[in-house]
Amino acid sequence: MQKIVTHLWFDHQAEDAAQFYISIFSNSKLGKISRYGDAGAAISGRANGSVMTVEFELDGQRFFALNGGPIFKFSEAISLVVNCADQAEVDRMWDKLCDGGQPSQCGWLKDKYGLSWQIVPSELGTLMSDPDSNKVERVMKALLQMTKLDVATLRKA
Repeated sequence: MQKIVTHLWFDHQAEDAAQFYISIFSNSKLGKISRYGDAGAAISGRANGSVMTVEFELDGQRFFALNGGPIFKFSEAISLVVNCADQAEVDRMWDKLCDGGQPSQCGWLKDKYGLSWQIVPSELGTLMSDPDSNKVERVMKALLQMTKLDVATLRKA
């Protein structure tokens, strides 16, 4: 069992979001779904029998989603990073997660549920920690001009 599990608070879209995410990532699956009973429905204002929590896995990583109401919203203070093998995977993940969402700067996007993601090539860490500080500066300058990351441009920098 995974000791630490990411918990995501949704208004009422937990199951839809989980289904959306598992459709994008390989080695993913929907897990247990719990529903509001009388006591939970009364305190939460949710309909009895409506989805309360959804467990799911994305590429083997467990997540827990709650339909907790509109009290809390996602922000860029927390994001999920997707390390991609190549430009084709960057493009595929970006396009799918950004569908209905909002692109941002430097490989960041908000999906249609408001959750922030960073879609990055796996080699970005190596490029950003190169011993040549001038190269790192060029990579950073190129990165800051991008929305979706372009691997070839980052390598050229």
